[in-house]
Amino acid sequence: MIDSSAKNSLTTRRILFVDDEFDVRRVVQTCLEKIAHWTVIVAESGEEGLRKARTEQPDAIVLDVMMPIIDGSQFLSALLAQPETRSIPVVLLTAKADSLDIKQYEEMGIKGLIGKPFNPLTLHQEIATALNWVV
Repeated sequence: MIDSSAKNSLTTRRILFVDDEFDVRRVVQTCLEKIAHWTVIVAESGEEGLRKARTEQPDAIVLDVMMPIIDGSQFLSALLAQPETRSIPVVLLTAKADSLDIKQYEEMGIKGLIGKPFNPLTLHQEIATALNWVV
């Protein structure tokens, strides 16, 4: 039996999802809110994502890599440069997952990588596993 405080801690997770594609943002937000009961804050650009990371202080960030202007590695570098955001764990959700990229992102401290296309019904479990969260 899960006590209510443990259940509440799972349902109050706050995720910042950063992706430049509207349809992907909508699917991810819907899945994480309806299936995992997490609060999802969305950002459509790296710039907006960095701003929301500072102001919202989410429990974790799920980040697309291939975005215009500020891509995934630039986003991670900027996130790590700010004391108020450097400890926020990041999981990549990307179609760009060759071995050189993975090594670079692991060196930057990502917690996990989920490939696109992803299964919307199990996405929350993959994120939770990468972050060592119990679902």
